[in-house]
Amino acid sequence: MSEYWKDHAQKASIQTMMLDSNAEELSKDEVPEIMSYLPDVANKRMVELGAGIGRFTNVLAQKAEHVVAVDFMEEFIEKNKKLNNHMRNIDFKCQDVTKMELPDASVDIVFSNWLFMYLEDDEVQLVYNKMLRWLKEGGHVFIRESCNRQSGNKPRQNNPTNYREDIKYDAMFSAANIPYDETHNYGFDLVFSTAVVTYIKHKNNKDQRVWLLQKVKRDKAENHGFKTFQEFLDSQQYSKNSILRYEKVFGRTFVSTGGLSTTKDFVKLLDLKPGQRVLDVGGGIGGSAFYMVQNYGVKVVSIDLSSNMTSIGYERAEELGIPPDHVVFEIADATKRDYPDNSFDAIYSRDAILHIKEKLELFQRFYKWLKPGGKILISDYCCKEGDHSEEFKAYVKQRGYNLLNPSQYGKVLEKAGLVNVKAEDKTVLFGEILRSELERTLSIKDEFIEEFGEKNYNDIVEGWTDKVKRVGKGDGDQRWGLFYAEKPRH
Repeated sequence: MSEYWKDHAQKASIQTMMLDSNAEELSKDEVPEIMSYLPDVANKRMVELGAGIGRFTNVLAQKAEHVVAVDFMEEFIEKNKKLNNHMRNIDFKCQDVTKMELPDASVDIVFSNWLFMYLEDDEVQLVYNKMLRWLKEGGHVFIRESCNRQSGNKPRQNNPTNYREDIKYDAMFSAANIPYDETHNYGFDLVFSTAVVTYIKHKNNKDQRVWLLQKVKRDKAENHGFKTFQEFLDSQQYSKNSILRYEKVFGRTFVSTGGLSTTKDFVKLLDLKPGQRVLDVGGGIGGSAFYMVQNYGVKVVSIDLSSNMTSIGYERAEELGIPPDHVVFEIADATKRDYPDNSFDAIYSRDAILHIKEKLELFQRFYKWLKPGGKILISDYCCKEGDHSEEFKAYVKQRGYNLLNPSQYGKVLEKAGLVNVKAEDKTVLFGEILRSELERTLSIKDEFIEEFGEKNYNDIVEGWTDKVKRVGKGDGDQRWGLFYAEKPRH
């Protein structure tokens, strides 16, 4: 690897770092975008891995308490020193990151831009575990890599770069762990992952990926035996096959009750205007976001914790010709992701918050992210007031749901500071839609079996039949709520 970089290091320029003749133009858009993805770095102790000539070092050091800038190429570190040595809060290290050691729990944020694609798989896993040790509990790692293909247009020979699929990086960070005690260990939770918009705009390249991870202490018994809740979702309820089965029932691009029909009715309540920004929480494979873009002229950030959902969403966006900056997909945990205050005109969510226990904290985040006068529209699974059957309790536990009754749900929205709250029990409508979806699925039995097999057909029919029973005539254990709220204008 050192020989490869020596070939490119003679000028130690921004073109060398980005391996692109248009590097200066790209960097103007890219640097502020990358910085916007970081948690607040003010007064934080940071390590920058693969710092190069300091394209980000200076920007980080302007706010951080201290930055350790690391690169294994002496030519790059010397150029970085020359540019940034006037800043007294930077330590420069010429070192191989796979051999570097730092004190445990001494770092708030590790920043890495184009590093791991130059390491072998075992080296990546080694450094992930090192970063877990270096970070304080709750600290963050930011990673940016080229996936699937090269991004720069500069010719290169004997290219040793590992252009991995993004899911391989997901697997690697999920596998990282260090022991804490007999019942707990430390690992990484995903805060979010997305494509770099600069490269989509300039190069039609959505394979430049970023990840923000957080060091968390985990009970080894949590998440149904999976390392993370994301892993549980992607392996169980929202495996790719399960998503495609749901889409067959709900309609192309949709994975929520009623598909296009309920989307039309519910989105209408937001009174969207062209040019507004919408956050779609639990956006699935993009159906609602695509509808809002095409019919209201808005731009949507669609977040979902399931990487499988987001992967299919990208495919559906291409099918429909949706510009990538009109619907921006993020694999994100809404309870950890953060956006600047007053970022969105509306927040929309369909049957997704049922997975989240800390609903008040989430709605307080919504309040912060909304512009004054901004609107919220949520549909969600709920439960009836009072006691529930053992069968319903087992279903909720198996799915990992955290349910409230519609009245409680509305009160939590009010407690978050939102106003004009409307909490409606839509269970009767839910039952009608479920029965209609079940009838339609029965009517396309042969088509469904040809596409997914008989077992998948039987699973869907059984699942919908059970839902119809749980809902009853609107008097069962399971309820469906529709919730509207606004952020005060003043």
